[in-house]
Amino acid sequence: MTAQDMKGKICLVTVANSGLGRAIATGLAGHGATLVMVCRNQKRGDAGRRYITKISGSSDVHLLIADLSRRQNIVELSETFKRQFRRLDVLVNNAGILTRTRRLTEEGFEAQFFVNHLAYFLLANLLADTLVASAPSRIINVASTAHSRGVLDFDDLQAEKRYDGWQQYANTKLANVMFTYELARRLEGTGVTANCLHPGVIHTNLLRNYSRVLDWLFHRLRGFFRQPEEGAETALYLAVSPEVAGVTGKYFRDSRTCGTSHQSNDPDIQKRLWDVSEMLAGTRSAPPLAR
Repeated sequence: MTAQDMKGKICLVTVANSGLGRAIATGLAGHGATLVMVCRNQKRGDAGRRYITKISGSSDVHLLIADLSRRQNIVELSETFKRQFRRLDVLVNNAGILTRTRRLTEEGFEAQFFVNHLAYFLLANLLADTLVASAPSRIINVASTAHSRGVLDFDDLQAEKRYDGWQQYANTKLANVMFTYELARRLEGTGVTANCLHPGVIHTNLLRNYSRVLDWLFHRLRGFFRQPEEGAETALYLAVSPEVAGVTGKYFRDSRTCGTSHQSNDPDIQKRLWDVSEMLAGTRSAPPLAR
């Protein structure tokens, strides 16, 4: 990978204490960036920071605590970040959960829909002014090839009528892709790019505790999964490579652009998802996102 000089660049990675997020964060720190980790738990966050500092050799690693299943925590995260850091060059939205049964957040949202999609939407909106002021800058959303099985039913986005964990996960990954495309359109001319990616099937905690059968398969077949460091390669390519400077509104797999599902490419549905997300997240997009 040919990387630009990341010295002086500030990069924020969500859920950066383990798995894919930690691998992405470690890579960015290794490239010389100022790294801002977002973690839910202080103890695990501190452990993740020690690991990243040791492996990357960088001491410029910072930790912010936020529960990305809570809207107010995300609002407070954005405010804290702006107080502590003067710019933002790379935002990596990496949070993701998979739940077998339907669960609600403390604020009453279906958990997968909020963490996997609305948290991305809200954080990008809240930090958009900083990203624009820091341009050229980059937004990277971790999606999945599972999006191809997703369907956005606007009458049941939060799976109140019928819940299937795998299907809802696919639906939220489709939302990631569509959000990225609409975000890129709204950011045209600002110097901020927005892209999404499939990291591959990663040996992380995402599949654990979904069911006894999956737990068994997870341990038996772990050698067939990609390691987090392999899964992080495309995200790091999008974050640091000069080859993708100015490239926006694309979906990447193995550091190459590829096509996405038919529904994901419908601009009317992309805009409708944005409008609904804006209403649910309780935020009105400011320029340049208010288009």
